Amino acid sequence: MITEIKNKSFSNGIVYALKTRDGYPIETTDTFLPYYTKFCINEHTNELKEHKLGSRKERWMIGVSVMSGCPVRCRFCATGKLKQWRNLTADEIVAQVEFILNKNKDFNPLEAQEFKINYTRMGEPFLNIEEVVKAIQILNNKFKNIHHYISTVGITNSDFNFISDNITLQLSLHAMNDEKRDWLIPYKNKLSIEDLGKIRTKSNLKTTINLTLVDEKDFDINVLQQYFDKECFFIKLSPINPNEISNNNKLGKGIIESKNIL
Repeated sequence: MITEIKNKSFSNGIVYALKTRDGYPIETTDTFLPYYTKFCINEHTNELKEHKLGSRKERWMIGVSVMSGCPVRCRFCATGKLKQWRNLTADEIVAQVEFILNKNKDFNPLEAQEFKINYTRMGEPFLNIEEVVKAIQILNNKFKNIHHYISTVGITNSDFNFISDNITLQLSLHAMNDEKRDWLIPYKNKLSIEDLGKIRTKSNLKTTINLTLVDEKDFDINVLQQYFDKECFFIKLSPINPNEISNNNKLGKGIIESKNIL
């Protein structure tokens, strides 16, 4: 159903370029971290202690694509290089997880302290939500310890009722005013910042607000305090990973220093 094109290894994982049976490219990642990093929110840092990377027996995270390409066209995302896109089926999403598991037969995901599927690679999950939910149901039946992490720009009229228990929601905010956010995320049918702050889920974890900040003025603590209840949300700051699309839009590296593990 999917085949490998190439891969790139780094200290705590591998990123794979794959393609579907009909030739559409997708990206899947296989990463791991020490288990204590799951609770870094309580320590107000994401630095690794003693530079130890952990293993797949601790936090094992598989990043899957839900589309080949993406119609959202965020101005810092390399996916924008692809001229066409299509939704992946539930089977194609699950196949990415199975691909990674087959690459790591010495590790049992049922024995990992956390086994996490990140729906954060190519595509907007809520523009393919029926297939994403089907994939979640299939994977829930196979792995009782699984944790699903779904990232969205906040598509208008989305139903968030299925976000509960072992499913966590991430909102791609990236700017603190709607005008700047509309430029960074030029997809018209998305929720306003105010409406994003009204989202409530039944997840066992807070909703993540993801901020890839271009410059310091994009951060406004007053906006956060006005719209996002700290009891329901927490903030994740992400760097811009420079690529052809971000460079063409003159976005530089953003204000968050990138310290990716190589």
